Amino acid sequence: MTKDLRGLADLDRAIHEPARLLIVTILSTVESADFLFLQREAGLTKGNLSAHLTKLEEAGYVEIKKTFKGKLPLTVCKLTKSGSKAFAQYRQQMVKFMSTTG
Repeated sequence: MTKDLRGLADLDRAIHEPARLLIVTILSTVESADFLFLQREAGLTKGNLSAHLTKLEEAGYVEIKKTFKGKLPLTVCKLTKSGSKAFAQYRQQMVKFMSTTG
């Protein structure tokens, strides 16, 4: 494997998975987002979104708060400082990789 390709192996796998990358990208553009907004924007099923959010929460990248809006349950997700930092590093790694291989 060439040195350029080895850089891909160093990418944060918690973020690199396409659905999680999409979720983190969406959350990086807003202060917080409710579950239904994320589901609609990401085009994921409830179960799939929930599973990916759990992985991101376990990595410390997403904070999930479950509350109520009136009598309806409301799940609000927010990118943590650690998640913002990891996403910034991920983007830097991708830019560097693309500039060395392009």
